[in-house]
Amino acid sequence: MLFLLISCLSFLLLSKSLSLPPLPSWANEMRLLSLLFWQELVSLLLHWVRNSGLIFSVFKRLAVSSAMSLRRKSFAKVESVEEDQLSILDLPELALESILGRLSPAGLCSMAGVCTSLRDRCRSNHLWERHMKEKWGRVIGPAAQREWQWFIASRKDIGGSDGSKPKGFSLGSLSCVWPLSWIRSKIVPANKPSCSLPVDSIMYCYLSLESGKFWFPAQVYNREHGHVGFMLSCYDAELSYNSRTDSFHARYPPHGRRTMVIEEGVQWERLRAPAVDTPAHDLHVSDCLNDLRPGDHIEIQWRRNKEFPYGWWYGVVGHLESCDGNQHFCHCHDSETVILEFNHYSPGSRWRRTVVNRKTHSEEGNEAIGFYGGIRKLYNKDEISMWGKLWPDEILE
Repeated sequence: MLFLLISCLSFLLLSKSLSLPPLPSWANEMRLLSLLFWQELVSLLLHWVRNSGLIFSVFKRLAVSSAMSLRRKSFAKVESVEEDQLSILDLPELALESILGRLSPAGLCSMAGVCTSLRDRCRSNHLWERHMKEKWGRVIGPAAQREWQWFIASRKDIGGSDGSKPKGFSLGSLSCVWPLSWIRSKIVPANKPSCSLPVDSIMYCYLSLESGKFWFPAQVYNREHGHVGFMLSCYDAELSYNSRTDSFHARYPPHGRRTMVIEEGVQWERLRAPAVDTPAHDLHVSDCLNDLRPGDHIEIQWRRNKEFPYGWWYGVVGHLESCDGNQHFCHCHDSETVILEFNHYSPGSRWRRTVVNRKTHSEEGNEAIGFYGGIRKLYNKDEISMWGKLWPDEILE
């Protein structure tokens, strides 16, 4: 029946396309009646096909046939592409190094899980030096570097005395560093065992810092959430990074009768690497005393008593009482006496100012006002501006 319908429609179209001589009027009327007849016939046939469900089965077969044909073609194209596609390892050495050098730490870790060759490349120290410097360079100083050497030495000892490689930092623990499920799935596939990093690699150091496994020494401004007793000071602490909050846990060592204090949520801007390589309980040797002039910015060691560690406190060099402060007639820099002022304290406070001697300065003070130690002059504008940002809202008593 469908074949008859298609034949009739083809005949009508063909008849229109033929160029025939003009017909008489009665012939035109007969043609009009013929067209009406075929229109009614087609309408009747469509109604019958629709009721019988034949058209749907035909369309279904055509759709399935087309889908299978397209699927065969797509598979053929994919196979062709896979045969012709180049691997990233086929790139020139310089191009591959340029690509890897632009990856983020997470990207390098993800790429390291692709194959053995890329794993070795992505662990290279030269790729991680930049990331280490950009994120950690401001807070990692000589003291932290020494602590890291002790840290990896202890890890090597755990590896055994027979020279076997220690377990090290497993790539499977990256979920602690970047808590993203896709990183874990890319780096540690379910059917592959996790591989360990060499403990002396920069990548291992970076990931140990990111995961918070390595507590490193640094200094914290305004310790214990800006406690009033530590305003405009900077104290030594051990720090552990929390990647989820992008902040640190600070661990202040015990001293005297005071137990260890732990502060959470320490922000990046409150941290610095120690400015001088002097332990917190040692007196810093002052080498700037002869250069001090009124208006100079300084940091001075101070501690409450002999059992406490030193902290570094901010101050400025002031004028002698005999000087009116006129810079054209000031000779304070010629005197052996140096006035140090701490202007965040009120004028009547016992901590407002102290006096040191240029030639004989050592630790000075008593149990009432505390003990003043070594002095360092500030030359760096960034250091000076940092103290200005930490200035308290109100003058302290």
